[in-house]
Amino acid sequence: MSFHTQQLALVLSVMIGATAAAVMPTAALAQAADDEGRAVLYWYDPMVPQQKFDKPGKSPFMDMELVPRYADEGSDGASMKIDPSVTQNLGIRLATAVRESISQSLEATGALMFDERDVAVVQARAGGFVERVYDRAPEDVIDKGAPLADLLIPEWAAAQEEYLALRDVGEPQLLAAARQRLRLAGMPADVIAQLQRSGKTRAVWTVTSPIAGVLSSLDVREGMTVPAGASLARINGLNTVWLEVAVPEAQIGHLAQGQKVTARLPAFAGESLEGSIQAVLPQANLDSRTVRVRVELPNPQQRLRPGMTAQVTLNRDVEQALVIPSEAVIRTGRRALVMLAEDEGRYRPVEVRIGREFDDRTEILEGLEAGQKVVASGQFLLDSEASLRGLTAQSLEQPKSSFESALHEAEGTIVGLEDGMVGLSHGPFKTLNMPGMTMAFPVADPSLTSGLQSGDRVRVGVRETDEGLIIERIVKLGGQP
Repeated sequence: MSFHTQQLALVLSVMIGATAAAVMPTAALAQAADDEGRAVLYWYDPMVPQQKFDKPGKSPFMDMELVPRYADEGSDGASMKIDPSVTQNLGIRLATAVRESISQSLEATGALMFDERDVAVVQARAGGFVERVYDRAPEDVIDKGAPLADLLIPEWAAAQEEYLALRDVGEPQLLAAARQRLRLAGMPADVIAQLQRSGKTRAVWTVTSPIAGVLSSLDVREGMTVPAGASLARINGLNTVWLEVAVPEAQIGHLAQGQKVTARLPAFAGESLEGSIQAVLPQANLDSRTVRVRVELPNPQQRLRPGMTAQVTLNRDVEQALVIPSEAVIRTGRRALVMLAEDEGRYRPVEVRIGREFDDRTEILEGLEAGQKVVASGQFLLDSEASLRGLTAQSLEQPKSSFESALHEAEGTIVGLEDGMVGLSHGPFKTLNMPGMTMAFPVADPSLTSGLQSGDRVRVGVRETDEGLIIERIVKLGGQP
């Protein structure tokens, strides 16, 4: 236990028992205990509570009388009882674990990119020559149908002449076959339709953009010879853009496709853009430990351009999470604890598994139930006192019945047997931090003392209850129980 924790424990110990007892003489204190009929576990100095004594008297550390620790001030094996006036003086404040729908926003930064699904690649439909390149350059924003280049395709000229010759023959099957050859030669449907209307051959094909957007590349120059299938240009559409957001990998558990996203761009101060998560990309960045989240933003006015940055708010909705105030959680480094408040002024430490934190609340994944009360202020004092009394929080992996099955054991000599009580001069109960002394213990079952007599060496197992320590197991050393 750290020095700071010890100091907190001293404060609580003083407030719990020292105020009245410190001014009482030894005889009066012992008489008070007898009058009350309360079993005394040991005596201690509130300023040095770790040291325990088996009889009352003057403290060797301070100029004050030793204070009794009563059995009914201890625990029932899992909890401790604190007087209500003490908790009020300490400013103990309780909070209730509640289930509620929570909404948490995650702030991150991102950058705009082209929508890679809105892309057009223009290729040469047949081999030919580049006769003209229109006044275009990469990064130009162009409209749908904007001309890019003129290609002279000799193969198309011969096929068109054949089609026109067969049109006047009056053979529908031959004409259909000639039209099919035009399509197989790569002639677009609009060029074929123009040939049918005008009746004039046209060997020059004007390549146009099939969509509106940004001209990413233009790979032709006048005088070039291009084969069939050669790439002439690439156009990226701007009707939608992608916003890629770097999200810490620990924060992506509740992000999913379709969630709403709000983006704010420095280029458009005061405006908020609404989009949705298109995908949570599968690969994390090993250096930054982030995962990219792809957001799709509509861009009807084409104001959004790739390369712009944005501040992004991702709204995460979690339904019916069990939450408590964050200040109620005690973090030990290895696990998280809370001080659970029970009926009749009892408190006990409980291990919990915590989830996300938001605002001033913490999500509880395991260890508490809705409606239970926890200490939100003063819990460190109670935790320190619980440590001094030997109370430990039950592990989440430990069966709930473990407290009921645990016994505190020690060896001793029987000094008296009377009316269901065993007078015992015993050694220390190490698991209780209780020194050796002589005292009387009630037994849970009178049959446990059958065959025993004064002077017998025994090993006993006791349990802490509201009435004090009770013997539930007794074995005669060297013999049978």
